[in-house]
Amino acid sequence: MSTALVEALRAAVGATHVLTEGDLAAWELDWRRRYRGRALAVVRPADTAEVAAVVRACAAHGTPLVPQGGNTGLVGGSVPDDSGRQVLLSLGRLNRVRSIDAANLTLTAEAGCVLQAVQEAAASQGLLFPLSLAAEGSCTIGGNLATNAGGTQVLRHGNARELCLGLEVVTAAGEVWDGLSGLRKDNTGYDLRDLFVGSEGTLGVITAATLKLVPRPAAQCTALAACETLADAVALLQRARARLGDGLTGFEVMGRFALTLVEKHFPALPRPLAPSPWTVLLEQSDAEGEAHARALFEALLGEALEVGTIGDAAIAESLQQTRSLWHLRESIPLAQAEEGPNIKHDIALPVSRIAAFVAQTDALLAQHFPGVRLVDFGHLGDGNLHYNVQAPEGADAAAFLERHEDEVNARVYDAVRAHGGSISAEHGIGALKRDTLPRYKSPVALALMRSIKRALDPQNLLNPGRVLDADAG
Repeated sequence: MSTALVEALRAAVGATHVLTEGDLAAWELDWRRRYRGRALAVVRPADTAEVAAVVRACAAHGTPLVPQGGNTGLVGGSVPDDSGRQVLLSLGRLNRVRSIDAANLTLTAEAGCVLQAVQEAAASQGLLFPLSLAAEGSCTIGGNLATNAGGTQVLRHGNARELCLGLEVVTAAGEVWDGLSGLRKDNTGYDLRDLFVGSEGTLGVITAATLKLVPRPAAQCTALAACETLADAVALLQRARARLGDGLTGFEVMGRFALTLVEKHFPALPRPLAPSPWTVLLEQSDAEGEAHARALFEALLGEALEVGTIGDAAIAESLQQTRSLWHLRESIPLAQAEEGPNIKHDIALPVSRIAAFVAQTDALLAQHFPGVRLVDFGHLGDGNLHYNVQAPEGADAAAFLERHEDEVNARVYDAVRAHGGSISAEHGIGALKRDTLPRYKSPVALALMRSIKRALDPQNLLNPGRVLDADAG
């Protein structure tokens, strides 16, 4: 261990916030428990100035640094490697909401603010911060922006990128870029904000952000609908868009086996509809009120029933029922974890191609891996499907993953490419997909990315080994 570096880190943030001994699993083990690293030190700065001091100390000693928010990522992008040489920079103490400008519909929060806390701060002013995902009680704004998180309301409000107006970033040199603008229009050169959003901590350390807020809707209405085919679900989406317009804020799809796992592992959760091949969760936000919202939903679902697009439907009658419907959807990843290790795919496809992709890829995997179980669910409204592969019933799940993951990934990702899609929709690349990316990203795009990395982080000290191999090419 570099004694001089540790002393410099202690001088920067205080000795009690530089951890080098004891159980550091909360920082060194990723959420999926696939990556366990070993940090030279875990450093917990309290503000932007301390973050800058930590980065300068690491740069002076040539020591790599891994930024971390809530450590809820799914691609191994926020934990140190096992070398014992990397400093883990935990941003959890940067957790203040600095300001809310209700007239400008903006909120400025530090990177360590938990997403739910930002939502609650906006709600206290009668406003809404619409980023919403299952991990919102523990993920942080900095991590959301670093990975360009998606979630359940992308259909209406966009990814984290679209909800961010400005950033404060510590550069690889330890300088602070204050770009915390609340402007919707600022045409004064390159958009530096968009360089850092989605860069997974490889270009700079996000320390604060100015975020867009929207007025809270007068009412929200939620429903489940049963579809016989995925093509029917796509047809329902088209009908919902035509009737509800921008009021359609959520459109989630869940395959039969995904909900079977939820029923198996969480039997107390209510199931208002009988099992069907596909179940859709719809949500609309309405500016007029509950009666208007419900009338629109009843008309939409009535039309869909009449033409046979859906076989049954149920509209939530209360806030508790709404929460129960969303709980079904949000429990799928937890049920998968209970079932055992699985091969996850966070893919994006043109909505028009999703049904064909699933039919063809399901058949392909069943042919090559008999008995494999497919857990299909996701944000159909924006083309983001979580196409996950569970081992056959009774098989050793860990052994199946170790033996077949690379081949399964290749077959799935080749199919994604054939249908004009992307191998990562909202989870990012991290360490998990770094070596896969060159097969599916154009050489020109990769060369441009490496040029940006070398320009902004010439020592390759910020989250090295994630997203891309900076030295390749």
